[in-house]
Amino acid sequence: MRSVSGTAGPVRAALLGVLPILLLGHGAWAGDAKAGRKAAVACQTCHGLDGVSKLPEAPNLSGQVEPYLVKALKEYRDGTRRNEIMNVVAKPLSDIEIADLAAYYAAIQVDVLPPG
Repeated sequence: MRSVSGTAGPVRAALLGVLPILLLGHGAWAGDAKAGRKAAVACQTCHGLDGVSKLPEAPNLSGQVEPYLVKALKEYRDGTRRNEIMNVVAKPLSDIEIADLAAYYAAIQVDVLPPG
């Protein structure tokens, strides 16, 4: 049997480094949904204030997971993800505004019903 005692120290150190973050919970770095709702007024023409798309080419945002929305908005902002409208709209957004918008749309409950 092979000993893993040589790796116990680094593994323990890594776990102890991550533990405080896990104990703080997701809310420690999450956006403010209430502030996001105010900011979402600018998004409502295409995505709807409730996150349900008003245009066939615009995706629904309600119920999307927060990290996905943050990633998408940051990619639109820096041009990594290309969409003529979204690149312009996301360009001036700060990290805080992006987090707030993501928190708002992620907080909207979506009920999924299979076809009957």
